[in-house]
Amino acid sequence: MNTMTLLSACSKGGIATVVKINATGALKQRLISFGLMKGTEITMLECGLTKSTYEIKIGNVNIALRREEAELIEVSNVR
Repeated sequence: MNTMTLLSACSKGGIATVVKINATGALKQRLISFGLMKGTEITMLECGLTKSTYEIKIGNVNIALRREEAELIEVSNVR
């Protein structure tokens, strides 16, 4: 089943595939420069205690996202 969810809803250790990035402008370009684009597989490494920050892994790169940024990324195939 390919249900879509937001990256911010993923659990620590979860692996998902990016379906859509709902960001625009400089933020979208920054995410793409980190390798975050449609079809990319990502791993949720850490969620801050208040879920205000997220650390994800894309290939060999780890990046930190704010909750507002994570809520702009739709993912599927969460496992």
